[in-house]
Parts: sequence; C-alpha cells; structure tokens
Amino acid sequence: MNLDIYEKSKIVKKKLRRLEGLPTLPPIVQRLNKLIENEETSFSQIAELIEKDQVITSKILRLANSAFYGFPKKISTVQNALVLLGVNIIKVLIITSSIFEIIYKEDVSLWEHSIGVATCARILAEKLEIKEPQEIATAGLLHDLGKIVEKVSFKVEYKKMEELVQEGKTSLLAEKEIFGLDHAEMGAFLMKIWNLPDRLIEAVGAHHELEKAKNFKKESALIHLANILIHARGYGNSLYKKVPSLDQNALKILNFNLSETKEIFLILEPKLYELKFFTEELKKDIKITL
Repeated sequence: MNLDIYEKSKIVKKKLRRLEGLPTLPPIVQRLNKLIENEETSFSQIAELIEKDQVITSKILRLANSAFYGFPKKISTVQNALVLLGVNIIKVLIITSSIFEIIYKEDVSLWEHSIGVATCARILAEKLEIKEPQEIATAGLLHDLGKIVEKVSFKVEYKKMEELVQEGKTSLLAEKEIFGLDHAEMGAFLMKIWNLPDRLIEAVGAHHELEKAKNFKKESALIHLANILIHARGYGNSLYKKVPSLDQNALKILNFNLSETKEIFLILEPKLYELKFFTEELKKDIKITL
C-alpha cells in the first residue's frame, strides 16, 4: 500500500469525523433516532416532532414534492411524506437538508447533476422492479456528496486536484492522489458517520467501482448507470470533461440492454424539465435566507 496515500486518507477521515467546514447535525436528529428505535412510536408522533422545526419541515416537503420522487399528488404534511417515503428517507432528508443548500450555493451544476441522477435512478428502479425506488432516488441524490465535501472542507487540496484534472489526469485518480480516497469513498464514509442505511452507503461508495459492492450490487450498478446516462444527457455538470466509462458489469447485474435507454430518456426528459422549475424555486428561497 502507498503509505503516503494511506496517511492522506487517515487525515481526511479524521477531519470528516469532526465535520470541519460542514454543518453539524440538527439537534432534532438525536430525538428522532430515539423515537424510531421505539417500535411503538407512530408516524403521527414522528411527524409531530419534525413539525416543531418549521425550516426542516419546509425543506422536507419541498424535496418530497420534487420531480425526482415523482408522486402524482402534492404532499402537504410531514405525516404524508412519512407514509409515502418511509422513515429512513425522511431521516436522510433531515440530516442532509443543509448539505443540499451548500451544494446549490457552491456549485449549481453539481446540484443539477445530483437531482438529475436521483430522477433517473428512480425511473430505472421502477422499470427494473427494484424495491423502494424512492430510496434509490435518495442514493442518487447523495452519490456525489463527497465532491461537495471536497469543495467545502478541503479548499486548498481541491484546487490542487482540479489542477491535476486540467493536466489530463482522471478525476478519480486525482482525488486519490490528493485526498487518499475518491469522492465516492468520502461520501460513503460521511454517511456512515451519520448512521444512514447500509443500502444507501454502499450504492454511493461503490458507484464508480462496482467490485466494492457486497450486499447491494443492483443498487450500486443502478446508480452507476444513472450517473452515466445523466452525464450523457448533459444535465448539470461535475469534474468530468467527458462522459465517464460505462462498466459493462452494471448492465449484466441489472439485466439491462442499452437499447432500452431511449425509453428511459423519453420518461426522463419531462421530469428534467420540471426539475428546472424546482431549481429556480430553490434559488429564490436561498436568496431570501442569505
């Protein structure tokens, strides 16, 4: 093992444990965890706790009603959101609600790419009949969490990494050279700290290297494919200057034929159009809070 790379990754992980440069978890999360652990807790009790925080409530309802979850009817209450999305996803949305705004403020193109992947992931999950497609959409939303962590918490190192990419090195190799780990590993590590579901953690951590997936191969392959399709569509942007390489194993794992891509894009396109309006609404909200 390259000791320099190993030492770099240790430093990065130590910093992530302290969440330097990132928002701390809302106090409501600890209370929510206690409620969830109690099997006798009802949705109404959980909703009542969440609704005490108006800011988090508005963020949850905004995200629950966005096109990447694709519900036909408007979700007007936290309890409805809990019933439709489940406790796990609501917990994720609470924990990461402030992260989404940071992503938007730091890099609008990366935000658009992330919500595009979330939407595409849900469509693929529904077509391939993978259980809980809304949870898959949430994994898509978080798949590049590590990139925003790099930008927010490692500003100097991030500039060095960008220079390597401009010199022709792939972004994954540049990340590993500078940070000791890539953005997928970084995002998954942070999600472990937040105690998010293993299904989401593995899908995010393995979406560039499918061989890392142990228990959730389909989910990881699906996020990998959704990421490729959104890059090919050109919705949003990330460090990649061209469409990343497609791992053919993803197609085998999912039993997906590339000839089916046209059908996916036909469903996806109007959703991406809707998301443009969602992005504009978010922009207005953020300007108000600044």
